[in-house]
Amino acid sequence: MNIDKFKDQHVDILDGIAALRKATQAGIHGNAAEIAKLIVTMSSTIKLHLAVEDQFLYPALQSGSNASLAKMGKKFQNEMGAIASAYMGFAGRWNQAAKVSADPEGFRSDANTVLKVLHGRMQKENTVFYPAIEAQ
Repeated sequence: MNIDKFKDQHVDILDGIAALRKATQAGIHGNAAEIAKLIVTMSSTIKLHLAVEDQFLYPALQSGSNASLAKMGKKFQNEMGAIASAYMGFAGRWNQAAKVSADPEGFRSDANTVLKVLHGRMQKENTVFYPAIEAQ
């Protein structure tokens, strides 16, 4: 199974997280518009990524002949529900410059919590899940 597109989307999302970190470190008030823009852009990529996983990747694994991989896919899919929900809540709270600049420390705290989990999840997919898929 070719999963290059999923890997490319991970690179885009991780780049988005890095850009958010850089903009935040440079000053939340002064970069609120850029921060909100980065969140909106990253959210589009994340939504697309999740939709393609749910519509194609996970069903393909479930219908495949590798029971171990099907089980792993189901576990990853189930875990992603809470992570996706947390991210979408984050994105809804901080997708406008006025919201970001009105509560910079709230944004910073929320970003640190949600993006840390998202980053960790993608690293797990990159190092455990995707290699398992490619090995089949």
